[in-house]
Amino acid sequence: MNALDGIRILDLSRVLAGPWCTQTLADLGADVVKVERPPGEGHPGGDDTRGWGPPFLRGRDGNDTGEAAYYLGANRNKRSITCDIATPAGQALIRELATKADVFVENYKVGDMARYGLDFATLHAINPRLVYCSITGFGQTGPYKDRAGYDFAIQAMGGLMSLTGERDDLPGGGPQKVGVAVADLFTGLYATVAIQAALRHAERTGEGQHIDMALLDTQVAMLANLGANYLVRGREDGKVPGRAGNAHANIVPYQVFEVAPDAQGHAQHIILAVGNDGQFAKFCAVAGRPELAIDARFAQNQNRVRHRAVLVPLLAEVLKTRGKADWLAALEAAKVPCGPINNLAEVFADEHLRSRDMVRTWAHPLADEVDLVASPLKLSATPVRNDLPPPLLGQHTAEVLADWLGSSSEQVAELQRNGAV
Repeated sequence: MNALDGIRILDLSRVLAGPWCTQTLADLGADVVKVERPPGEGHPGGDDTRGWGPPFLRGRDGNDTGEAAYYLGANRNKRSITCDIATPAGQALIRELATKADVFVENYKVGDMARYGLDFATLHAINPRLVYCSITGFGQTGPYKDRAGYDFAIQAMGGLMSLTGERDDLPGGGPQKVGVAVADLFTGLYATVAIQAALRHAERTGEGQHIDMALLDTQVAMLANLGANYLVRGREDGKVPGRAGNAHANIVPYQVFEVAPDAQGHAQHIILAVGNDGQFAKFCAVAGRPELAIDARFAQNQNRVRHRAVLVPLLAEVLKTRGKADWLAALEAAKVPCGPINNLAEVFADEHLRSRDMVRTWAHPLADEVDLVASPLKLSATPVRNDLPPPLLGQHTAEVLADWLGSSSEQVAELQRNGAV
């Protein structure tokens, strides 16, 4: 039994934000049908990310299958059908499927769905309880609504790149994007929350609604404490938050520190994440500098922030006196938040993550197995599902049309003949 058993989702989204949303809903048990363009003249069909490699999944024969790791990472637990929504027959098929769906997700440009007769107003008229979620770069309204939205540009426009990266006055300073597409990912997760709230409303009232999700809105919401810092005081004081490297705007010490080099002379680093005054006192004891914890300039976090330029060099000098393993063991024993800076090989070798089943092995039609990052959701009564590997293009077309519409093999063949699927 999964939490969203019985919920049917028609997924016309591609790339990342939409598929991340529907993958989460699929993990929770929803029947997510991924609708993809069939192959045609000059294009391979399907979600663009199927070809976003290398790397590609290696097949049983040792050769690349053409299924990109990017695609595999965002489409587990779904079924795939092909449908050409540019054709009248394809549009009619999607409208018929929408009568059986609880949720419709799309991330086409504003106005495209209306051109195909698949907009909210049209589908709401034939299925009033349908929850319809649109995901775009800038939303359905506003002066930017017709622009294409890309995560990289959204990170820049939404202020994140003004906050990410080393300080401009230090080597390597300047704007940086985050290493993964966080605007896409956060938008997908916010959309997941909104869809479940709208489903609850539809259960109570029988009335669906249109959810308008925008990457730029989400990016601004993600500014969190830094956005609040600016609105509460920065705007009034004329202070615009900027890049601070690995330091924290409101907490000190909360950053990367260099420690003694390893036996081969390679530089080593740890992160120190002291969140309160008690933890700072414990750190000072471990570091052999207890006097810093009672210094009026440093005893309270607000004063440590004000005297950051004095305190941080003192701590940096102390931290270079001992090696990484020594510091981590001593700080962890004292309950001082800290950690190593792992590369991905170290992440996936970590015994704690292995114990948490954060990598799952899936059977795949083109390979004996494929390892993928698992859902982080741990529900005691309704655990996530792990039964469907990311689907091949159109793998489930006949199956889904039979399940949802009762279509016969002859009816599916007719749809294939007229180019609908």
